[in-house]
Amino acid sequence: MGADYYKILQVDKNAKEEDLKKAYRKLAMRWHPDKNPNNKKEAEAKFKQISEAYEVLSDPQKRAIYDQYGEEGLKGQVPPPGAGGASFFPGGGEGPTVFHFNPRNADDIFSEFFGFSSPFGSMGSGGGGGMRGGSRFSSSMFGDDFFGSTFGPGEGPMDSRQPRKAAPIENLLPCSLEDLYKGTTKKMKISREIADMSGKTMPVEEILTIDIKPGWKKGTKITFPEKGNEQPNVIPADIVFIIDEKPHPVFTREGNDLVVTRKVSLVEALTGYTVHLTTLDGRSLTIPINSVIHPSYEEIVPGEGMPIPKDPSRKGKLRIKFDIKFPTRLTSEQKAGIKRLLSP
Repeated sequence: MGADYYKILQVDKNAKEEDLKKAYRKLAMRWHPDKNPNNKKEAEAKFKQISEAYEVLSDPQKRAIYDQYGEEGLKGQVPPPGAGGASFFPGGGEGPTVFHFNPRNADDIFSEFFGFSSPFGSMGSGGGGGMRGGSRFSSSMFGDDFFGSTFGPGEGPMDSRQPRKAAPIENLLPCSLEDLYKGTTKKMKISREIADMSGKTMPVEEILTIDIKPGWKKGTKITFPEKGNEQPNVIPADIVFIIDEKPHPVFTREGNDLVVTRKVSLVEALTGYTVHLTTLDGRSLTIPINSVIHPSYEEIVPGEGMPIPKDPSRKGKLRIKFDIKFPTRLTSEQKAGIKRLLSP
């Protein structure tokens, strides 16, 4: 009987159109030659078989001939079932209508089914299967068996009907300084439209989980590929969250350093002062200042700044600045006393 098209598509003899589509979608994605750079020959053969099986079984006339005569009957000289009755045998003076089956190009069937010729880029040597600036298809677009393969500009065979990518959707994600110091997880609920293979859309709600790492800075971007609305011939937009930093009542951040300003009297500036602070992770710090505090003086405490993102076990500095409150006036006795005390 030659090739068993039902076995190739992994469907039974009673498979309906929807079963065939589902099977083809799954197998064509799995065996597309561009997705199998390491075993391209085998993939090309399987891809061709899958396409041929789908072409035959999805066409009622070809399927009827195949069911009765097998692959040889399809590709040989078998007349189709026609208006002249159920018989497949020659009859009449002009001879039979001869049926010729020439399988179509597998890529044509694929592009007709999906709307583009290849969603996969050249993923061969040096590619490592990484994004390389390419876009990812969401699995919901092609069913669960499509694992987000990539294509990028100039990679792999492209098609004039290749879908365009929707512009990214950007959202600010305000975070407290405590969140950015300790790291945290935020969950964001999004509403989006998803489409089935017929192009019909329906609204769904999804929860996106964002793992904020210790030391992340304002402006850090977290991208969820293709979580925008799905619509025909458009690759859904990426959703991008941009870290923003909420103002803190005690600390300001400068790079990996934390800066705090303390008000001190002139007497404290000259005679000594102790800084009491609660850190962003809730510890109490006591820092005695034994130097004379002059207007541009800074006390540096190493290792008490923000975690360094590449190595959160290391931290920046805590820098303590001072705002010295000078007296608005002095009596003549005070002036005389200060002169006596401070004269060299």
